[in-house]
Amino acid sequence: MHPYILSITAFTIICALFGIAVKRYYEAKAEKTYQNLLQILDQALQGGTFENVYDESMDAAVTARLNRLVHIARTHRQSAEKERDTIKALISDISHQVRTPLTNIMLYTGLLREQPLCDSALHLVNKLEKQSVKLDFFMKELVKSSYAEQEMIAIRPQRTDTAEIIRTACQAAELAAMKKQISIDTDLLAAEGVFCYADQKWTVEATANVLENAVKYSPKQSVIRVSALLYESFVCIQVKDEGIGIREEEQGLVFGRFYRSEDVKETEGYGIGLYLVREVLRKQGGFARIRSDYGKGTAVQLFLSRVYKPGETGC
Repeated sequence: MHPYILSITAFTIICALFGIAVKRYYEAKAEKTYQNLLQILDQALQGGTFENVYDESMDAAVTARLNRLVHIARTHRQSAEKERDTIKALISDISHQVRTPLTNIMLYTGLLREQPLCDSALHLVNKLEKQSVKLDFFMKELVKSSYAEQEMIAIRPQRTDTAEIIRTACQAAELAAMKKQISIDTDLLAAEGVFCYADQKWTVEATANVLENAVKYSPKQSVIRVSALLYESFVCIQVKDEGIGIREEEQGLVFGRFYRSEDVKETEGYGIGLYLVREVLRKQGGFARIRSDYGKGTAVQLFLSRVYKPGETGC
């Protein structure tokens, strides 16, 4: 072969090898840069900061900007948490301040009704009672809506007496049930001495919401049965009514925020209660389930993690 051709061939091979080496060098450098960036981004996602590098490299520029972003995000988060706590305290205070005089108004209206009154005065008492009940309903819905919208459900679960949760929730729904001549039948035999992992205040609120719905959608002179079902890992609080029931295709939707079935559009409500029930249970490791026979009644089951006494075994 001609020496000139050999030289050209050798030169071409050398250039090709050099090109491959350069390509691999830059690919390795790029991969290392991407790995460094990924590590920095992972730290940023965890809220961490990074040691500043004072040079002109791209890594240093990215690190400096990410430090600024993390600092800004942390400041905004702290500000949002402070505002949330302030709003939560304000809503709680307003609710308490309004509920006390409103409860008194409803009490005095009931006492006034028992007095001998002429027809015109009795008519005014009826109007006053109706408006006070409506105002009470709107106050409850306002508080529920505020909790749901501001994500203010601060759950602090601990070992809690299941029977006490049921008793307190039933007491909260007792007055509404009496007005419709509905009987709340509680079976606490299985719940006595059984403990669950729950925030008592919020779990009572969740159970009371379920009971209020049962009362609201049940006919007069019906029965609501509240019982406890025990499982290996869970305690189930079941609220079973004889109300209108829920269509099968809607049973998975009723726990959504602001969801309301077409069947209950004429009944007062905003679709917040069951959403709060789901959130309260979710935040303490539980869940809710609905079993309903449309037109015949609904059973809402609230599952809470079961806590055993020392030395006690499961079912």
